[in-house]
Amino acid sequence: MKTQNLSLIMLAVLFSFCKSHTNKVQESNADTGTKTRLYLDVHNLEPGKVKFSDVEAAHQKDLATQGKYGVNFIKYWVDEIGGKVYCLVESPDSASVSQTHKVAHGLIPDFVHFVSDGMEADGKGSQDLYLDIHELGPGNVTEEAVAEAHLKDLAVQGKYNVNFINYWVDEKAGKVVCLSNADNSNSVVSTHKEAHGLLPTEIHRVKQGQ
Repeated sequence: MKTQNLSLIMLAVLFSFCKSHTNKVQESNADTGTKTRLYLDVHNLEPGKVKFSDVEAAHQKDLATQGKYGVNFIKYWVDEIGGKVYCLVESPDSASVSQTHKVAHGLIPDFVHFVSDGMEADGKGSQDLYLDIHELGPGNVTEEAVAEAHLKDLAVQGKYNVNFINYWVDEKAGKVVCLSNADNSNSVVSTHKEAHGLLPTEIHRVKQGQ
């Protein structure tokens, strides 16, 4: 138990260092006019009418257009049943994200969140992939608090055969999005419940593309 606690402390220190280093890089880039930020956009489409292959084709159009607006699409996730698409993207601003989508294929996102992210872990290809959403309210979320909660998730996840890969935080909106591998959605919820009690308001089984 002591060894596990020490490991979590070391992870917390490493997380703080990485965040500090990232902020310095962004400030330096701002001085040269090349600053980009990380955004997570959300497309709420019709449930049951979204195919991964169609989103993949639209994503290729995004990639062909992104250079015009200084945007870099990194990954995307599709919930075919729920009709939702999430895109992770580097961009100078949120307007450039929406404009790239508009010119590329016309599917403008319903929301574009300015986010920070955690330390990405390897995924497990044998398990399903889930995005879970925490709506905590504007002003009720900080990067530091989410980092601590994430460490608690990591300490508990093995009990439920869950593998948390990454998370993203929108402090202004009070929103947290977690990406994980799991056998089912209940396992993800149970991990959060035991680790810190912050249950997601929604959870989606997704397919990932990039």
